[in-house]
Amino acid sequence: MTDDELIWRIAGGSGDGIASTSQNFAKALMRSGLDVFTHRHYPSRIRGGHTYTEIRASSEPVTSRGNGYNFLLALGDSFARNPQEGAYYKNEEIKPLSENLDELREGGVIVYDSGLLDASEIEDFDERVEANNWHVYDIDLRSMARDVGREVMRNTAGVGVTCALAGIDTQYVEDLMTDAMPEKILEPNLEILERAYNHVLEEYDADAHDVTAPTGEHDEEQVLLSGSDAIAYGAIDEGCRFIAGYPMTPWTEVFTILSQNFPKIGGVSEQVEDEIAAAALAIGASHAGVKAMSGSSGGGFALMSEPLGLAEMTETPVVLIEAMRAGPSTGMPTKTEQGDLEHVLYTSQGDSHRVVFAPGTVSEAYDQTRQAFRIAYEYQVPSIILYDQKLGGELINVPASHFDREPNPDLGSVLTEAELETAPHAETGKYQRFQHDVEDGVSPRSIPGQENGRFLATGNEHTPEGHIAETPENRVAQMNRRLQKAEAIRADLDSREETHQTYHGDDEAEYGLITFGSQQGTVEEAVDVLADQGYSVKSLGVSDLMPYPAEEVSAFLDSVDEALIVEMNASAQFRGLTQKELGQYGEKLSSLLKYNGNPFEPADIVEGFKTTIIEGDELSGQETTFVPAAGD
Repeated sequence: MTDDELIWRIAGGSGDGIASTSQNFAKALMRSGLDVFTHRHYPSRIRGGHTYTEIRASSEPVTSRGNGYNFLLALGDSFARNPQEGAYYKNEEIKPLSENLDELREGGVIVYDSGLLDASEIEDFDERVEANNWHVYDIDLRSMARDVGREVMRNTAGVGVTCALAGIDTQYVEDLMTDAMPEKILEPNLEILERAYNHVLEEYDADAHDVTAPTGEHDEEQVLLSGSDAIAYGAIDEGCRFIAGYPMTPWTEVFTILSQNFPKIGGVSEQVEDEIAAAALAIGASHAGVKAMSGSSGGGFALMSEPLGLAEMTETPVVLIEAMRAGPSTGMPTKTEQGDLEHVLYTSQGDSHRVVFAPGTVSEAYDQTRQAFRIAYEYQVPSIILYDQKLGGELINVPASHFDREPNPDLGSVLTEAELETAPHAETGKYQRFQHDVEDGVSPRSIPGQENGRFLATGNEHTPEGHIAETPENRVAQMNRRLQKAEAIRADLDSREETHQTYHGDDEAEYGLITFGSQQGTVEEAVDVLADQGYSVKSLGVSDLMPYPAEEVSAFLDSVDEALIVEMNASAQFRGLTQKELGQYGEKLSSLLKYNGNPFEPADIVEGFKTTIIEGDELSGQETTFVPAAGD
């Protein structure tokens, strides 16, 4: 966290263009030389309802949303279903202003569209403005936009006002508009941007507050990506050319990105009737010799349990993704949570064998998606990429060079026809696809249509050539061979130069913070804040969930006196996994949990650590929950 940063929140109604406006403004700020990070909040309703997006912009790298924000652009909800106070959802029109005051920092800036909003409808607005030294600008953006063109352009007017008040050169916004907009709407948008910018400079003292955008410069070209972008592009670069799915928030973004890009590169995308069919189609495509994937969110992934077991029994490689959201059942479809960990690890029938990665950053989402395909196709197992609404939807700038690497179309452990000619076959001529005694448990595959590659694929236990068999000897031999893969995969991952686990802070620190998935950057910022305050803390972000990186986590826990595990669920699922794998450390592990639909802020973790670990007190309030170590 730095003082020299702009954290800009644009608020309006679903359908008011909040997401697109914020994405374009974030890109303009990135092009100006700043590091940016976005956080999005939106309701589960199809149309209408208060939504906002935050952009955190700094001259230094940012990996998390900030603690609160300092600039509010409130457009109002022009799609409010019922603006009357007596309505079930109350006066929705005013919510983009009234519901965004609690987290606005002291001395912050408020710009609201007086063409749609009336601040006098908020009972204590003037008192709060005075108490917090907020600087308020009520500007009729609606009329300004109508004078030039269409009402929707009030978003552009709001950006122009922001630039004037925060000292941002509009040239970056103009260049972005020129690149993205057709000429028909470009000219009026450029006009409204300039008009709004000049209006502020002519009518107000733009220096009356201390909230300004910093300046910065990038050493190399940057790209603005979400975790969903990174997963999709990682799949493409690793040779994936088939995806099947059914829309479900928040996994839909990955499905959409791949569906848009596959026609350009010879890939196939299928939207099917349900998630059972989606996973089954992906398994069938992989069996036929194509790198394939499918995915869903929690409820849809539950339907994939049966085909997931089929892939494990037939040893058909496939990559599945699971985008967590608040559950159970439909839960809160647009709110983030990490409550599906145990579901993904253990769903399906019998003793399963799979790989699960949980990337913690956009860069890791790209890297580990590629790794998921490599592992799946070399070891003939399902690989699952577990992420959440936060990672999938947040945008961050990443050096373009990170993605400058060779594609990999290789299908892994597949024999050529020449190799099949001398491979083991049964007396019937069938290829022994599921041999008992093979290295690392991997019996090489053949692809349908290859000469000498014919075998049977069944969901039942089977002989080496695939015939159904229930003899004890065959069952034990096949099960032991399949389970052997986990040990080989763990050894494979451990042998690579770069680990998937992410370390941050002083190696000699006394205390540890541990997390998995999307909270990694927030935890790292909390470590930096705590270190600046004189506390001896370091962190570990774990991405390998199955097979579990026991040696790395053990070494980390051996090096600290206590460890606080940070995760977004109510039942401490990652702590439970860690204690299952490393039970001897139970007395060192306590939990900081958050499950109200919002991700952690760095301040949540700083306060939680100091209050519980250092001071030994209970947490107050309802934002986070502390669960003590087993020995306490």
